[in-house]
Amino acid sequence: MATTRTAATHWEGGLADGKGTVSLNSSNIGSYEVSWPARAEEPNGVTSPEELIAAAHSSCYSMAFSHILGGKGYTPASVDTRADVTFQPGTGITAIALTVRAAVPGLSPEEFQAVAEDAKQNCPVSQALAGVPNITLTAELV
Repeated sequence: MATTRTAATHWEGGLADGKGTVSLNSSNIGSYEVSWPARAEEPNGVTSPEELIAAAHSSCYSMAFSHILGGKGYTPASVDTRADVTFQPGTGITAIALTVRAAVPGLSPEEFQAVAEDAKQNCPVSQALAGVPNITLTAELV
């Protein structure tokens, strides 16, 4: 069954001096301020498209990783994934660094690395972000 999720942004003003609010409409869990300075400089309590992409990528990766493990008969005790999205004004998103640390009882380090790479290649958000020139993965079995 296909699902559709919705977010919406209201923006006022120009790029550099304007500001907006992004609302997570499907879940209705909140609205968050967005601005160009939060995107190109320091966040100062305001989010950016790149932070939202990082949230989507880290959560999708964790789900894909867990799914692949389940298909191999393993259940992770924990999976912690971080996504660092690099934005270069004038160029766009230039890199995403994924870092995963997971505790998976009974899994060999070699199989862990293979699953980690499989999740990187096959998580739907990774696939949607395939145009990013540099997506790296650091994976640690703990």
